[in-house]
Amino acid sequence: MENRRAASAPTRDQLLRELARDVSDARVLDAMRRVPREAFVPENLRFAAYENQPLPIGHDQTISQPLMVALMTQALLLTGEEQVLEVGTGSGYQAAVLSLLARYVVTVERVAALAEAAEERLTRLGYANVEVHAVEDVLGWPDGAPYDGIIVTAAAPEVPLALLNQLAMGGRLVIPVGGRELQELVRIVKTPQGAQRHNLGSCRFVPLLGSAAWPRR
Repeated sequence: MENRRAASAPTRDQLLRELARDVSDARVLDAMRRVPREAFVPENLRFAAYENQPLPIGHDQTISQPLMVALMTQALLLTGEEQVLEVGTGSGYQAAVLSLLARYVVTVERVAALAEAAEERLTRLGYANVEVHAVEDVLGWPDGAPYDGIIVTAAAPEVPLALLNQLAMGGRLVIPVGGRELQELVRIVKTPQGAQRHNLGSCRFVPLLGSAAWPRR
């Protein structure tokens, strides 16, 4: 069964061709090509690493669908000189992609076991410009602010003021906003005139938990 699954599983090149239908930034596609997604999923799911779908990674969390990783990364409009904050490390895959497109990445995770595993994985794979922190009630990482870009890989009921306060002037915040089951992916640009919101399409993410987001059940 496993051999049949492996034989029929899509390849990295097949996935990249699929992503290129919706993603126009060549730098983002190149970063997706360079990061081995199979290294960020459980061993028993590696046959599915290049399927365009989210996969479970334990602790009721998932590694995001590759298309959503690419679209959210593209929405940050990175040039390579930015300091970026990721909220929701998960497996570390999104942070690895960001590390190839930004100067430095700070990523935070509320599940300590996931943060520890992601830090070990990112270090082992050579992503030296990524800093991982386990956090509880603090949203983001204020000690490293301001950030040129913030990406949130969990859904909030509204745009958290705590993250806007950590965003540099001219910086971009990309976050799913809406209900627990369905959200709108939005990009917030911080300007002297206030926050400008751009809606990027519907999406579905696990909920962002904490005092500035959804309460823990």
